[in-house]
Amino acid sequence: MMDRDHFIEQFGGVFEHSPWIAERAFDNGRIVEPHAAEAVHQALCVEFRKASHGERMGVLRAHPDLAGKLAISGDLTEESKSEQAGAGLDRLSADEHARFTELNTRYMRDFGFPFIIAVKGHTKDSILAAFETRVGNNPETEFETACEQVERIAGFRVAALLMEE
Repeated sequence: MMDRDHFIEQFGGVFEHSPWIAERAFDNGRIVEPHAAEAVHQALCVEFRKASHGERMGVLRAHPDLAGKLAISGDLTEESKSEQAGAGLDRLSADEHARFTELNTRYMRDFGFPFIIAVKGHTKDSILAAFETRVGNNPETEFETACEQVERIAGFRVAALLMEE
């Protein structure tokens, strides 16, 4: 049986810089052995959905800009670095980088959190197309869309963690 500390150590980073989600899932008895990816993911998502708007906004704000300052400086989490590289965001042309920077700035100004998309299965072009579409959303729609994307990212991360065991 995995104890609380080990569970939080393993799954606390699934939602970017938000170990409180794993803590609540464990403390609320949502985690059962053996750990199946779908069950762990659902348990974490329940706690994310039950969180206050401000707490969920904090999770959104914990995400890095796509192809942004943290990526350039090398300060992304290992998960984010791998996810962005898998979509080719670490190999942008100067023009592509300028477009991402422009969209990141506009998006952050309009919504108060960075653009979030589960990049697995995407290319830089499909990400850019989604970015250009979603920047026109209203704040409520985009908040919900970003939360859905955070949950997708968490699902990929849980699955990867449980494959490593």
